[in-house]
Amino acid sequence: MFELVPGALVRHPDKPEWGLGQVQSAIGSRVTVNFEDAGKLLIDTSKVSLTVVDPDAEEPDRG
Repeated sequence: MFELVPGALVRHPDKPEWGLGQVQSAIGSRVTVNFEDAGKLLIDTSKVSLTVVDPDAEEPDRG
């Protein structure tokens, strides 16, 4: 299992329109993430399970 540490890349499972996010800080269940299309947001990981993205497996958008 991946840890939510600063620099980790994540996606919100219910908000794909937010795009890729990068963890800025993680203190307990409070994780600040800077999303491509939603900006910096505070996520409570006791309520939302962020999906950790492997940067080597991430494909560029084809839009």
